[in-house]
Amino acid sequence: MLNTKNLNFSYKYQDFFIYVGLLLWIAISNTYTLSTHIWSTYAICIFALGFCLLPVLVFSFVKSRLKNTLNKKNYAIYWCICYFVLLPIFTFIAFKFNIGKLEDSVFISTALAAISLELMLIANQYYKKKVQHIKWIKRIGLENAVLITIILLAATISVMAVSSLENPIYQRKGFRLVGFEFDAKMLLYNFGTFLAFFSQFLIMYLCGYLLFFINSRFLVSKILKEKGLLIYLLTLSTSIAILYPILAQILILLPINTVFGRSIFVANPFEPENAFGAFAIMLISLPVVLALQWGKQNNRILTLEKEKSQNELDLLKQQLNPHFFFNTLNNLYALSLQKSDKTPDSILQLSELMRYTIYKGQEKTVKLSQELDYIENYIQLQQIRLRKTLHFEFDKQVENDQIDIAPLLLIVFIENAFKHGIEPAEDAATLKLSLVSNHHTLTFSCENSSDPEEMRQTQGIGIDNLKKRLELLYPNRYTLQIQSIDNIFKAKLKLQLA
Repeated sequence: MLNTKNLNFSYKYQDFFIYVGLLLWIAISNTYTLSTHIWSTYAICIFALGFCLLPVLVFSFVKSRLKNTLNKKNYAIYWCICYFVLLPIFTFIAFKFNIGKLEDSVFISTALAAISLELMLIANQYYKKKVQHIKWIKRIGLENAVLITIILLAATISVMAVSSLENPIYQRKGFRLVGFEFDAKMLLYNFGTFLAFFSQFLIMYLCGYLLFFINSRFLVSKILKEKGLLIYLLTLSTSIAILYPILAQILILLPINTVFGRSIFVANPFEPENAFGAFAIMLISLPVVLALQWGKQNNRILTLEKEKSQNELDLLKQQLNPHFFFNTLNNLYALSLQKSDKTPDSILQLSELMRYTIYKGQEKTVKLSQELDYIENYIQLQQIRLRKTLHFEFDKQVENDQIDIAPLLLIVFIENAFKHGIEPAEDAATLKLSLVSNHHTLTFSCENSSDPEEMRQTQGIGIDNLKKRLELLYPNRYTLQIQSIDNIFKAKLKLQLA
């Protein structure tokens, strides 16, 4: 079984690991041309570049911790100080004192590469959080993305080919070269030529895409998966034998085949060189296709696991709600027997509690302020029907009561306190609640007097269901401590919200 702690550790420091890779590749690029003192030069490069990137390496190492402890504004300040203050300072010191005897341009390019890499990581994070969940982007898929790339590539090469038409630099005897040029005027005056080039380049690339498509949709997903490697290779060979002469003949007949340089494809469609090109496309695309198939299968597994978790969570909520309803109806019945003047207000208060449980309890998250109102209303309703004195304290230290939290988590401790501690008590009872929260963490503690005979029952269905819900809602992001000391029952829950 996969060790989740090791996996979380690798995710936590993955940006640091990527920056180490950047440092090593730059060191390698400054070493591979040497013939002597290779390893010593490599070590010196790592040391010098490591000093240059020291602020970035430290920041990436503690990045996860900073995100969990700082708000967005303070995190942005730390980020700017690292990349726009400390990194330039360390870079200047590195080439000022000629650390490692490297050229100044090496340090400057290293710093710029680090900034570019960080921007790429930020863009990737934004894509994962915001962009990839957009419906029309999710529908594109890898195969359609490859097709779109092919179309854009054919259009780009065609634009450069038309822009290079009258440039003598790209003219040779009897043929042309494609230059890295863009001339809107040439493109406008020779738009027909552009369409001719584009259609032919597109046909060329689509022939390769056809092989990729067959490999993806049929050979890998059906043959390799169900029949094994040997049958896959034999079927691949047969498919190429059928297709490559036909595709080669189509490409040979394209006028563009002799326009740019020499014949792109061998004149004889049955030439083994053409078959080799088809084999190369199939085999080179195989890792991509396997990754595509794995991604689809993994998404299906994740979807099934999510559905299973949601079903389990719904079942636990169904177990929780009847328990609450029975308790509150008993409260109302006790008030009616007493013919208390508080009965109408209590009924109204009870209806609000039930409304919250039925509607808000089915939502994924609620605002902390809503959960606190629910808890306070519940305690007020319980205090009305108690005949004994309740010493009640609720210490709240809340930075922002608009943070999101799963509903009906904290109330379990309070229900447990009344059922197993406060109600059975013969004399005065105590209930002390504490809530401390910021943007990233929430700590809730409940301390109540408890009947020794009831202690064994304090971790009944309510606490058990709470533990299961926490595993589903906050996996590896919560700590729950429960203990009994003398006649005092204590429970403390800490949640990582971010």
